Amino acid sequence: MARIYLDYNASTPLAGAVVEAMRAAIDTAWGNPSSPHWAGVPAKAIVEAGRDDLATLLGCAPQEIVLTSGGSEANNTALQGVVLAHYPRAVHIITTAVEHPSILAPCAFLERLGARVTRLPVDGTGRIDPDDLRRALRPDTVLISVMHANNEVGTIQPLEACARIAREHGILLHTDAAQSLGKIPVRVEELGVDLLSVAGHKFHAPKGVGALYVRGGTRFEPLIHGAGHEAGRRAGTESALLAAGLGAASRLARDLGWTQSVRRLRDGLWTGLQTRFGERVVRNGHATACLPNTLNVSFVGRVGAEVLAALPEVAASTGSACHSGTVEISAVLRAMGVPAEVGMGAVRFSLGRHTSEAEIDELLGQLGRALAA
Repeated sequence: MARIYLDYNASTPLAGAVVEAMRAAIDTAWGNPSSPHWAGVPAKAIVEAGRDDLATLLGCAPQEIVLTSGGSEANNTALQGVVLAHYPRAVHIITTAVEHPSILAPCAFLERLGARVTRLPVDGTGRIDPDDLRRALRPDTVLISVMHANNEVGTIQPLEACARIAREHGILLHTDAAQSLGKIPVRVEELGVDLLSVAGHKFHAPKGVGALYVRGGTRFEPLIHGAGHEAGRRAGTESALLAAGLGAASRLARDLGWTQSVRRLRDGLWTGLQTRFGERVVRNGHATACLPNTLNVSFVGRVGAEVLAALPEVAASTGSACHSGTVEISAVLRAMGVPAEVGMGAVRFSLGRHTSEAEIDELLGQLGRALAA
């Protein structure tokens, strides 16, 4: 039985062009990019080329890109950097109840340092109401952080509406675009954001590299202090190898034509599940304002982990966890108001560039056999 990978929201394989770019960098860019001699200059050129490629993808200036170790560092830098730039004044942050842990955990940390945090609720599809954001504003609000698209259910947030509110009040807006980049258009001017986080391994770049877009003139305190790397915004010797991979993946991500076929496969999977299971399967998330590759469903009366255990050759994720004989649903599903008896059966299928119709048909067949009892 062939293995089927449907966990692209968790991580993506390195694209062939990315591997080629990194292999070339191994031979030519082993020097320190900060060294002005013959070994460092080629490494610096590759780092800057990778930065340029990502800037082109996002529609921003290269100098507005800070290279990081990944999306989690970018998120931490955005939140902690903006808050600490106002130290010692206590400030207010607004975020949502369905953010990635690399947003929610820094918010909790900043609360311990005296910051105030408002976590906006979401509706049953996982979307916030911009009017709730407007009502949450306070005189000391300095940052709004709303993810572009949710990693579990794929719901896309009304980010442009949030941006209008933020601009009206002169408040910085950050978005975690780890899941959206490479799947839907992500242009900083169209979104209206001041900071934006990127995770390389979510769009066929290697793990260990990401970036934070910081609009020119935005004040923030570096998360990592040291020498003057990244124009003094993030200490640590840049990796030409990782930058080469990030740049190649950014060039690949300019073409979103593949998402049309993936959307058809995703919709075909949902139709097939409904045909086989009827009311015993429920979709979690927004039906239209959703990433084209993501389908989160609950098998009612089942446990997600047990469903996946019955499909050992299928790589997918579940939105529930078992602890001491009890099943807990994810924080995202809980925030959406999904009943426990439904949420415990949640499974996320996230498709990618290499997903085929034959794999979807095979998955449906395996699910039909595994859940026949």
